[in-house]
Amino acid sequence: MKIQKIETYRVAVPLHTPFKTALRTVTVAESIYVKIICDKGITGWGEAPPTHVITGESLSSIEYAIHFMIEPAINGESVLKHESVFERLQTCCVGNSSAKAAIDMAIYDCLAKACDLPLFQLLGGYRSTLETDYTVSINDKEQMLADAQNYVNNGFVILKIKAGKDDIEKDLERIRTIGYSLGNQVSIRLDVNQGWTVKEAVYAIRKMEQENLPIELVEQPVKAWVIEGLKQVKEQTSLPIMADESVFSFYDARRVLETRSVDLINIKLMKAGGIHQALKINHLAEVYGVECMVGSMIETKLGITAAAHFAASQKNVTRVDFDAPLMLKKDPIAGGVNYNKSTLTFPADSGLGLKEVQLDRVLS
Repeated sequence: MKIQKIETYRVAVPLHTPFKTALRTVTVAESIYVKIICDKGITGWGEAPPTHVITGESLSSIEYAIHFMIEPAINGESVLKHESVFERLQTCCVGNSSAKAAIDMAIYDCLAKACDLPLFQLLGGYRSTLETDYTVSINDKEQMLADAQNYVNNGFVILKIKAGKDDIEKDLERIRTIGYSLGNQVSIRLDVNQGWTVKEAVYAIRKMEQENLPIELVEQPVKAWVIEGLKQVKEQTSLPIMADESVFSFYDARRVLETRSVDLINIKLMKAGGIHQALKINHLAEVYGVECMVGSMIETKLGITAAAHFAASQKNVTRVDFDAPLMLKKDPIAGGVNYNKSTLTFPADSGLGLKEVQLDRVLS
């Protein structure tokens, strides 16, 4: 079952509400869809969104990496020799993690189809349902409370609250407003996106602890490269501290785990370079007794479906953040993971379980 051809397509889907974090504001979900065609009539799909402020990739750089670096390295190779194919994928170029992730997803889609199994079962099959949170973007506190209440009314009991864009006291006021109003209804995951200094993080987290706000964890409170700072925050506070932007690779994970700098790790396929590398990060974290969450960028249901298959397959993945498709005005994917409010389930179809991929325009 050899790879014969790789096709890429640009897609763009508007969000119904702007997505605002400390790093960026997004109004349109742009992605590169990838289609791998094998010689046995099997095709596989993947997705790579450009996230300049995190992975450093653009639509054009993703396309270039796929067609001029990755495709020459793996074309003609059999996906049944997938360990060799994944080695070629990771070593053909430095970086380009989202481009690699899209190819990785498509290979796994092909492989699971060849085995006639849903991908999550091929990878381990630990669970068949997931529960996602819903993200509350940074706005004024009244708007954030209204958004949070709306999500609760629609069946979400875990909220991811964004922070880190403004003054630390404004962040605390937003968190208090939601926590005091909805505290008996929700669990809050606070995502700072690198927006605080170490001193600010310790100050804010201690305040939240003293006020008994319903905070489940604090994600990436300081700059990605400030690993010693992460460790200081973890040691000087009680709430669980989760690394996100600090961990792209297996080697990043080893660093934060060996130094005991975090309590949790957020794995994203677009940072890791795909499922194959994500599995390594999760297994290493499990050895250290550190649980993982699987999150995403602003992706369509194609990429989220692949991430969900990975998350459901692994015991050590105890949390997911898969609300991105719910933010889109339309769904270009038929099939894939199913949403019932906050609950995700999987179709019985093999591979990713996609039935149809709607393409707005073909670029290559």
